[in-house]
Amino acid sequence: MKTTYIKLSLASALLLGIYSCKKGEATISDAEYKSYTEADSAAAIVSDSVSSAATMKIKDKQFIKTADINMEVKDVYDATISIEKSVQELGGFVTKSNLQSNVVSEDTYNTSDETAMLIKKYKTENTMQVRVPTERLGELLTLINDKKLFLNSRIINAEDVTSGIQYAKLEAKRIEKTGENISQLKANKDKVKMGDENMSEGNLQQLANMDIADNLKYSTVDIYINEPKLRIAEIAITNTKSIDNKYKSNFLYDVKNAFVEGFYLIQRILIGVVAIWPISLIIIIAIYVIRKKKLFRKTNQI
Repeated sequence: MKTTYIKLSLASALLLGIYSCKKGEATISDAEYKSYTEADSAAAIVSDSVSSAATMKIKDKQFIKTADINMEVKDVYDATISIEKSVQELGGFVTKSNLQSNVVSEDTYNTSDETAMLIKKYKTENTMQVRVPTERLGELLTLINDKKLFLNSRIINAEDVTSGIQYAKLEAKRIEKTGENISQLKANKDKVKMGDENMSEGNLQQLANMDIADNLKYSTVDIYINEPKLRIAEIAITNTKSIDNKYKSNFLYDVKNAFVEGFYLIQRILIGVVAIWPISLIIIIAIYVIRKKKLFRKTNQI
């Protein structure tokens, strides 16, 4: 599972903590930290089929957990419904489910003059992304594992963010002190500008802290499932070739059209001849002159 988004969110929280902001801006509080620790400690231990990274619980440590699963199942649709149902029962939610069938081949076979059979060979796959409470991640992975025919890969990440959270708390104290110092400055344009910038930076920090808290509370699981063999779909359709042959030729209609088209052809020829009358006149005159000359020569020879 790629943790780019999570790492960026954490980096944003740490970097934004460097700046000053008004007193009381949101950070990951001691109460929130304690609640996450208690939730992890209270989580039940799942079966040995799940990696320890998914159920790891260490005192005074906090982990952002993610997973990436690629496996083959007997029926993609049934597995999708089952996984989505399990996620909801565990208190999670589905953020993406892209179920599609990739057609490998498609052939049509005529079975009678009216009907035919369309045969499609295809493979079904689904790319999913779900989020589940972190303390229930191990349970979800166990349920998903039960659906597999063959596991291509499974990646589980547990990123230790404890030091980052503690650093954010230290920065919160510094920010509070800086905010007090700003409030004691003499009122002028610079103070207004600094206050506005601090408020904007504080809002960004609050958003980053919310992302960190959300990623601690919910684990993200990317799932790719497909079927190992091709499926075949038999679809009854109309025999289009028979329909085409039925209306391909109509003798009386075609004869009528041929007669009319022949009449129009004669008209076009006559119009063409009339259109080139100067050329026709020149040719006639040339023929007449040539014949006259030949006749005059024969007369002289006699």
